[in-house]
Amino acid sequence: MAARAIMIAGTGSDVGKSLIVAGLARLFHRRGLRVRPFKPQNMSNNAAVTADGGEIGRAQALQARAACVAPSVHMNPVLLKPQSEIGAQVIVQGRVVGNAKARDYQEMKPKLIGPVLESFSRLALKSDLVLVEGAGSASEINLRTADIANLGFARAALIPVVLVGDIDRGGVIASLVGTKTVVAPEDAALIAGFIVNKFRGDPTLFADGMKSIEQATGWQPLGLVPFFDRAARLPAEDALALDRRDLQADNGNTMIVVLAYPRVSNFDDFDPLRLEPHLNVVFLKPGEPIPGDARLVILPGSKATIADLAAVRATGWDIDIAGHIRRGGHVLGICGGYQMLGKRIADPQGIEGAPGSVEGLGHLDVETMMTGDKTLVEVEGATVAGEVPFMGYEMHVGRTAGPGCARPYLRFANGKGDGAVSADGHVAGCYVHGLFADDRMRAHWLARLGAKPSTLDYEQEIEATLDALASHLEQHIAVNTLLALAREPALSSQTS
Repeated sequence: MAARAIMIAGTGSDVGKSLIVAGLARLFHRRGLRVRPFKPQNMSNNAAVTADGGEIGRAQALQARAACVAPSVHMNPVLLKPQSEIGAQVIVQGRVVGNAKARDYQEMKPKLIGPVLESFSRLALKSDLVLVEGAGSASEINLRTADIANLGFARAALIPVVLVGDIDRGGVIASLVGTKTVVAPEDAALIAGFIVNKFRGDPTLFADGMKSIEQATGWQPLGLVPFFDRAARLPAEDALALDRRDLQADNGNTMIVVLAYPRVSNFDDFDPLRLEPHLNVVFLKPGEPIPGDARLVILPGSKATIADLAAVRATGWDIDIAGHIRRGGHVLGICGGYQMLGKRIADPQGIEGAPGSVEGLGHLDVETMMTGDKTLVEVEGATVAGEVPFMGYEMHVGRTAGPGCARPYLRFANGKGDGAVSADGHVAGCYVHGLFADDRMRAHWLARLGAKPSTLDYEQEIEATLDALASHLEQHIAVNTLLALAREPALSSQTS
C-alpha cells in the first residue's frame, strides 16, 4: 500500500492543530495503520531530543508517541527557536545551522524546501499515512512566497488540506470563510474540508453555522469537535499555553513557583508537577513577585540566557530569590536557569545574543562559557545525595565549571557528574530536562518539600489521555471521510 498524506492546517495559531494530529495519530494507529506525524516548519522553544541525535518540536515528539513510533528529526525538519523579537535559531533536520532575523529567514526558505521534502519522503516510505501539521495560519498571504509551512508545502507535495478553526476564541465563521477569500484560488482548491474545534454547549445551535461555512467555501464539513478538557494534561507546544494553563487554585497546597521569563524554554518540564493534586504550581510572568510562602522556586531553561537574566534582575526576582533562600526555601535551576545561578556567564561568540559577559546570581560557585557545540543526548543516573534514580535529556549550549561542580547534583550512569549544589543543600542546578516526568524523582521532591506523597503515574496518564483524545475525535470527526480524502503525495519531481 502506498503512503497517503493529508495536512491539518489552521486559521491561526493555537487552534488545536497539534492536538488533533496527535489524536488522529493514535486513532489510526489503533486501526492498524503505520502513521507518522510531520510538521515542515515549527517555531517553538519547547523541544525534544530524538533517538537519531537531533531535536524537534515537543508537539511532534508527542505525536510520535501517539503513533507509537520513536521521534525522528524528519518529523520536524525545520525548527525555529526564537531568541529575540525578530530573530531565531534555525535547526534543519535536527542540527543548528545558524541564527537568522525574520527577514533573513524569508530569504533562506527557498533553500529549505529540499530538506523538507526529503524528510517527508523518508517518512512516507515507512508509512501508510502521514499526518502533516501546518504552522500558524494558512491565510498569511504576506508570507506565501516560498512558504514551506502551510499551503506552500501542500502545493509542493500535492496533498489535500483540512482547515481547523477555533470557535472558542470567537469569529470562527469569518476566519474559515475569510481564509477561502484571501488565499489564491489554486491554494483554496487544495482545501478539501474543515473542522470547527473547541466547541462548548449545544452542538445543534451551530448546525446552521456549519452549513453557512460549507455554502460559502464549498469545503466539506468534517466535524464540530467539543472542547477536550483533558488537553491541559498533555505537554504544551509553546509559551502561548502559559497564559491559558489550568493552574491549580491557591488552596493551601505546597507552592512551587516557575519563573516564566521572556525566552523561557522547555517549560513542559513542569507539566508532571502541575498534575499533582497536592501541589500549587504557579508560572510567574515578569512583574509578578515571588510569593513568600513558595517552597520551591524553579529557574527553567532559556533560549537567551543572558537576556533572560537581565529580565530576572529588572523584575526584582534576584532580590526575591535571595530572600527566599534566607528563609530556608529551595531553589532549582535547570539548563539556562542553572547557568543563571552561577557567578558568571560569558558568551564571547554571541551564540544566544549580543557578545558579552555578565555576573550571575552567585548562588552556585560555577561559571558558564557559551560554546558553539550543542549537547543533545538522553541520559539517566541518580542524584548524588540519596541516590534517587532519574531519566531525562540534555539540550544545551555552554560548558559550566568551577568549585561548585565538586558537589554535583546528579551522577550519570557513566559516572560523570552534572550540576552543582550549594553548601547548605538548598540551591541546586543541572543541565538535565525531564526530571519530573520520572515518578521516582518527582516523589523525591514532594517528600523533600513536605508535600503529600504522589499517586501519579505520569507516563500512564499521558497514554490514557492520548487514548481518550483519540476516542473523542473518533466520535466527533468523520474520520473515515478524512482518511478517504488523504492521497498519495506527488514527490518524484520535487526530490530528484
